[in-house]
Amino acid sequence: MLGITALTVIAATAAPASASADAPAPAAPASADPYGTAPVQDHWGVIARNTIGSPVAALRKGPFGSFGVTGPSARPPFGQGSLGIEVADRSTSLTPPSEKASFGNEVDFYGDPVLGITDVGFHVFQTGENITYGGPGNMPNITFEINPNLTAAPATTYSSMVWLPDPSPTVNSWSPYLDATTTGKWFLTGNAGTVTGCNLTTTCTFQQLRTALSDGGAEPTVYTAAVGKGRDFMWIGAVDGLRINGTVYDFEPDKVRPRPVG
Repeated sequence: MLGITALTVIAATAAPASASADAPAPAAPASADPYGTAPVQDHWGVIARNTIGSPVAALRKGPFGSFGVTGPSARPPFGQGSLGIEVADRSTSLTPPSEKASFGNEVDFYGDPVLGITDVGFHVFQTGENITYGGPGNMPNITFEINPNLTAAPATTYSSMVWLPDPSPTVNSWSPYLDATTTGKWFLTGNAGTVTGCNLTTTCTFQQLRTALSDGGAEPTVYTAAVGKGRDFMWIGAVDGLRINGTVYDFEPDKVRPRPVG
């Protein structure tokens, strides 16, 4: 009896240890975000209907450099990545034969007031080769598709509101912030450009454009926001830190991450 009791005690004592050994280990905590921000729902990507040819508009790491460049201009202004853009100038059967790239967001800005846009701009990685292809003004753009809601053209419900930056002050490195509200040229496509006088032939400043869109009718509204290039010259480079009002959109290899300004 004593032997049986002893075996029972040993078995009872050993059982919890055995069960504990067979239990799965606790789940490891989720790894920290390598880019310094929490994951968010991401509605950014290539806008297919505004893309012509086979351009590249893809999230990437870098660029870092070019070689010999040091300091802040040698790396993306935010995080580790950027939006890489590549367009060719003679690669389609269309007229003109150049490509067009458009990378943007068709969800989050829909219905926003155009006149509520008070701050906009980005950083660009420009190269000397791009300048040889199309001159110093060969740069990517920022485009808002909008409903202009013009009293003078009530039937016109679509226009692209495009910013063409001035030449980058730096080459083969990252530019400082290029402010679209104080530099560069703006224009509207289609009938809205004709009616307002802010078109590709007679471009406007940001303030002139805002005045032209404030013609007493319903307030103009946003459809989409995008970074793009074309259709004009070959361009291979990158964009980062797209600012729209109080948010900077940080292009990283895995997704676009909104950051508060400041």
